[in-house]
Amino acid sequence: MANNAQAEPNDEHLELFETRKILNVKWSNLNNSKFREFCINNAHIQDVSATGVKIIDANLSDLEIEGAQLGGAYIHNIGMPPKGHPAYDPAAKQRPLKFENCDLNGSTITDCDLSNVNISDCNLKGMKINGILVEELLKR
Repeated sequence: MANNAQAEPNDEHLELFETRKILNVKWSNLNNSKFREFCINNAHIQDVSATGVKIIDANLSDLEIEGAQLGGAYIHNIGMPPKGHPAYDPAAKQRPLKFENCDLNGSTITDCDLSNVNISDCNLKGMKINGILVEELLKR
């Protein structure tokens, strides 16, 4: 799928406001489209090019991403809304995330709450925590 930076002059512009639709979209180019304040619960998106897509202020609970290339992805500010945010709830608790069969080689995890994280059956060669090789820590 081509990724055009600008809309072509003869592109059809369609606006949907306050409507309920079920769309079956195939072989379509939706480059530069904008989706705001919309609901796509239980949508199925398959064989898609979505480079440069930004998802901001979204509820992605129970999201499943399979067979995706995420090289260069920047995932940040994930979890429950922080104190001071209008949706902050001091009683709310983040449900756990699950990463399985992922290539995180060379990735960086910074300023994250990893309490009670379970890492099993993983290649830890060269992995460091605060500059200390995990392999060395495990030998102790």
